[in-house]
Amino acid sequence: MTLLAWGVAWLLDYWLGDPPNWPHPVRWIGNLINVSQRLIRRLCKSYRALKIGGGVLWLVVVGISWGVSWGILHLANLVHPWLGWLVEVWMIYTVLAARCLSDAALEVYCALKNGTLEQSREKLSWIVGRDTSQLERPQITRAVVETVAENSVDGVIAPLFFLMLGGAPLAMAYKAINTLDSMVGYKTEKYRAIGFVSAKLDDLANFIPARLSWLLLSIAAFCLRANSRQALRIGWRDRYQHSSPNCAWPEATVAGALGIRLGGPNLYFGERVEKPWIGDAQRDIALDDIPRTIQLMMLASFFALLLFAALRTLTLGIA
Repeated sequence: MTLLAWGVAWLLDYWLGDPPNWPHPVRWIGNLINVSQRLIRRLCKSYRALKIGGGVLWLVVVGISWGVSWGILHLANLVHPWLGWLVEVWMIYTVLAARCLSDAALEVYCALKNGTLEQSREKLSWIVGRDTSQLERPQITRAVVETVAENSVDGVIAPLFFLMLGGAPLAMAYKAINTLDSMVGYKTEKYRAIGFVSAKLDDLANFIPARLSWLLLSIAAFCLRANSRQALRIGWRDRYQHSSPNCAWPEATVAGALGIRLGGPNLYFGERVEKPWIGDAQRDIALDDIPRTIQLMMLASFFALLLFAALRTLTLGIA
């Protein structure tokens, strides 16, 4: 029943994505972060106090996310096993974001293909943290490819990894970790102290999933007749060509599979950030590299589902 719930939830994400008007736990987690952050900022005035407050913020948000999820699932199972199963499916479905990521990337793709440059910049700004106002079409395309590659980890592979380790409540706790990093884990003056713990623990949570993405995306590249050998080689060679310990693993693997170059300098919140280049520029990046990257991400997420389901079955069998 548990593995069936995983498969149904994955298919729901693949078919439905994240309808904008549906209730979603990540929005509730975001509201909890905002309320908690405001309270901490009122109480903590010094850099050191804000850093400690950021640790408290992390404990509160992640703890509540796990506890509430476990409680709801437990109560649903007490009412009826089938209700518990349906709640489990819903929870897993909400922590997966492959379709949502795909739809957001395709919106930029369609704007690049049929719309104006201004529309493309605006739609890109919805999914990246960098300044998009001066980007040209190749830079926009590169940003979308990078975003899809990077978020294949925290959008699908990592939630499935934590689902394997601790079921739907732990997957929800991971989603809280990732949401904290997205909202406060920036190296800017405003968030440097309060987001320190969230950024570091997000890096830790994604450590293993990011490295698994190197293999999963390379296998996906082989199945899709991209350059799988180069995906493995460049994914390994350029795995540390990023300020994050995790982001370069999927980005470099996709760059190798497609034979393009990613990374490079960008503007974040008005500050120029020098980032190293990832991959080899065997050709110029093309618009169709966006749907190709989406295909790689989707297939890698399916392989992640199979891998973690098999490991879960093996573990239960041994136990």
